[in-house]
Amino acid sequence: MADLYETLGVGRDASFDDIKKAYRKLARSYHPDINPDPKVAERFKEITAAYEVLSDPDKRQNYDVGGNSFGGGGFGFGDVMDAFFGGGQQRGPRPRTRAGQDALIRVEVDLAEATFGCDRELSVETALSCSKCGGSGCANNSRPRTCDICKGRGETQQVARSILGQIMTSRPCASCQGFGSVISDPCGECAGDGRVRSRKSIPIKIPAGVETGNRIQLSGQGEVGPGGGPAGDLYVEIVETQHEFLIREGNNLHISIAIPMASAALGTVVNIQTLDGVQGVEIKEGTQSGTTVALKGLGVTKLRGSGRGDLIVHVEVTTPNKLSREQGEILKNFARLRNDEPGMVQIHTNEDQGFFGKVRNAFR
Repeated sequence: MADLYETLGVGRDASFDDIKKAYRKLARSYHPDINPDPKVAERFKEITAAYEVLSDPDKRQNYDVGGNSFGGGGFGFGDVMDAFFGGGQQRGPRPRTRAGQDALIRVEVDLAEATFGCDRELSVETALSCSKCGGSGCANNSRPRTCDICKGRGETQQVARSILGQIMTSRPCASCQGFGSVISDPCGECAGDGRVRSRKSIPIKIPAGVETGNRIQLSGQGEVGPGGGPAGDLYVEIVETQHEFLIREGNNLHISIAIPMASAALGTVVNIQTLDGVQGVEIKEGTQSGTTVALKGLGVTKLRGSGRGDLIVHVEVTTPNKLSREQGEILKNFARLRNDEPGMVQIHTNEDQGFFGKVRNAFR
């Protein structure tokens, strides 16, 4: 049998809060609702079984000294410890009605939905209260009857001899599994559990400004607990899909456009597609490749604030790689008018804010 502490990934000196946090993290990863793989479901059972032992002080103490914390007969050193540290005191039956577990699902949204928010209808397979028995687990409006073995106490007592004399210990009743009552006429729909697995639709409002990794908590939309117990919470994790030509960086968006050399030299106005429709962008006369133009307020909505980020337009000036004879002559005349001699070059110093400044900024 695997070590229970290793199963949860905690040390033997872990506190109750550490054990609880470890269990919740693993349960969200291996929950059957997230991954229906039978191997994952088996792993989930192991994690839950380990948590049931290590989260109970008495079971954990018994396990630490080599006892059988999963039930069964026999008498060992753990029984002696129970007698001296309160294990033999009656704790009463455990309730049939217990809170349900939390659940986690992932939802994909595109950039427009993340920017402006949207409404979704989620279809989730989960544990729901049995409609046939109303969550009681009993058929034909019957009720659980008091256990004949433990008389409703949920535990039985045993007397054993040890080197210290007679020791009285308590164990969960094997007949009723510690509930103190027995369902003699279980519901045929849920087999006495009070809940069934089914699909349900949940409306959800995704706020504007979300991004990958954000989680939305839907209280009471997780699994219904055994015996019709209160439902846990449902956590919706956002996964933002990649846009065709817009790149998100925080609340800002980036777009790269290419314009002809003549348009960059003379200046022009180009139309680009944004999340808000077609927008005109002014390209000033003499624009160089690498120039950026900021369109204010056309970025992503700020999730925890007001307003929106900007849309940054990155301009690339394209140079023709093949010219006709007439085009070549025109460019040569243009070069002569500018006194641009063949082979002329300008070298930038390290202090220049031109080429080297852009290189430094790119690496930063």
